Amino acid sequence: MPGLKLLLILGAAVFLTAIPDSSNVLFAQNKSGPKYQVLSPWAEVDPIPLRGLTAKRLDTLAGKKIGLFVNYKRAARPIGESVERRLKAMYPDTRISYFVSTEWNVSVVETKNKDKFEAWAKEVDAVILSVGD
Repeated sequence: MPGLKLLLILGAAVFLTAIPDSSNVLFAQNKSGPKYQVLSPWAEVDPIPLRGLTAKRLDTLAGKKIGLFVNYKRAARPIGESVERRLKAMYPDTRISYFVSTEWNVSVVETKNKDKFEAWAKEVDAVILSVGD
């Protein structure tokens, strides 16, 4: 659907710029023919090159210790519990460990819980983040 919107915007831009400035008649042409100006909907290119994810990926979750990071929002805990049930159904030998953030900011590593968070992160093989929105 976003691709269709882009095509519609480009089409509208070409259509609107194809109308000559020197005439009040729609689609009027002068002797040199219609003139078109093609406009790009893209912004300036970011000078920082993109780079892919570099963290090592787990080949399986079987037998792994998975950390569930739950933020302070009301629905985050039920989401984490649902993820836990589904993981346990697929990988019964998976161990689950929670880290519950009670602070409103996302940057828990810069808060009073930094040491507790770092210790928790070191003891798990992977982390799944739940945001309760």
